[in-house]
Amino acid sequence: MLKILIHIRKGLKKSFDNIRNERLKHNLLQAIPFWIGSVITGFFAVMYAKIFAWGEKLLHLILDWHDWMIFIIAPIGFVISWWLVKEFAPNAKGSGIPQVMAAVELANPKEHTLIRSFLSLKIIVFKILSSVVLVIGGGAVGREGPTIQIAGSVFRKVNEYLPDWWPKISKKNMIMTGAAAGLAAAFNTPLGGIVFAVEELSKTHINYFKTALFTAVIIAGLTAQTLAGSYLYLGYPKTNDVSLMVMFPIILVAGVAGILASQLSVSMLAMTDWKKRKLKTERANVLFLIFSALIIASIAYFINREILGSGKEIMERVLFTSDKHEDWYVPILRMLGPALSFTSGGAGGIFAPALTAGASIGSVISGAIHLTPNETNVVILAGMVAFLTGITRAPFTSAIIVLEMTDRHSLIFHLMLAGMVSSIASILISRHSLYDVLKVNFLAEIRSSKEAGS
Repeated sequence: MLKILIHIRKGLKKSFDNIRNERLKHNLLQAIPFWIGSVITGFFAVMYAKIFAWGEKLLHLILDWHDWMIFIIAPIGFVISWWLVKEFAPNAKGSGIPQVMAAVELANPKEHTLIRSFLSLKIIVFKILSSVVLVIGGGAVGREGPTIQIAGSVFRKVNEYLPDWWPKISKKNMIMTGAAAGLAAAFNTPLGGIVFAVEELSKTHINYFKTALFTAVIIAGLTAQTLAGSYLYLGYPKTNDVSLMVMFPIILVAGVAGILASQLSVSMLAMTDWKKRKLKTERANVLFLIFSALIIASIAYFINREILGSGKEIMERVLFTSDKHEDWYVPILRMLGPALSFTSGGAGGIFAPALTAGASIGSVISGAIHLTPNETNVVILAGMVAFLTGITRAPFTSAIIVLEMTDRHSLIFHLMLAGMVSSIASILISRHSLYDVLKVNFLAEIRSSKEAGS
């Protein structure tokens, strides 16, 4: 009897070991595609950042040589950027985040074949080309949103290449994880990537893909750091010895920035809708692009060159030098530039321009109420969070991104307050975020084209 029990025990142990080995093998096979996608995403994020920075540097070299050249390169850059997208990859236009959000919604058995319209190798190539050409032409765009669409495309392609015998992986989880990895690699903000996936993209419980999400963000970030070195997107602004009274200017700046950001979103959507209704021909579109480019060129030449590019140099100057207070009109320019650039039809993100607009608002108001340099830094950071929140309606993502790019963890409550106030204030102008409306528009276009084709 004892021998029989021993034999049964050994048999059960062997069975459990086999089950554990099979489960381990299954989990490992499911994890490998996320790891591969993360490494590739980190590589693309760093290479794209270098190319984009080269484009901004080339723009300034040309203008330092002869500043009147802006009247030539701006129209050429805007038209070529638009043409590249229109001819080769229509869904590469704009930021890329609404396209990723649309792809997540299409990740269902009936519509998953439509995802390739938003995420593909062609999107990657022309997203990079169009945005770099636009920034060389003086477009006020960033690279962070495009990096998210690039990362989503990488992860979708990795998923597509899996053999039939590979354990099935949710397309939705793959795309969301790719987007988070892309943001983490673009800003070097791993927590920001995770919060972005949960707050902006995920409609399912995080438990379903939390391991893949965390590992992908870590691997993409480590790959980017290996290639570009460990860095902060901005640096370490001085924010010590600030009293709690700074909460009052933070609330003021957050409210103003939230309203202006929401108004900018409404204006850009209205401009996009007007172009769609009124500009029916290529000639009309080209003339409008030339007109928009000449407006930006005139402002850059006659008023202030800071309207051009992503605006990162503005953030660095007001946070790290004694020249902390912008002229009153700079926030207007930093909203006008992205409005004309973002609606041009070319590729380019609005994350960095939104942060710059918020920084300039905080800078102006801090100067008006005579805050100390350290208090000014805190209010500027709050303005960055608030304006980005007004665009995205993702206050926690905005706060975490600014927190990580400056390593000012002691300001977490200040930044979250700014995000929450901005989120409430922005609703006064529009209940829906820019990305939500654009996502709905993209989905309507792709579904109507599918119905027309069938």
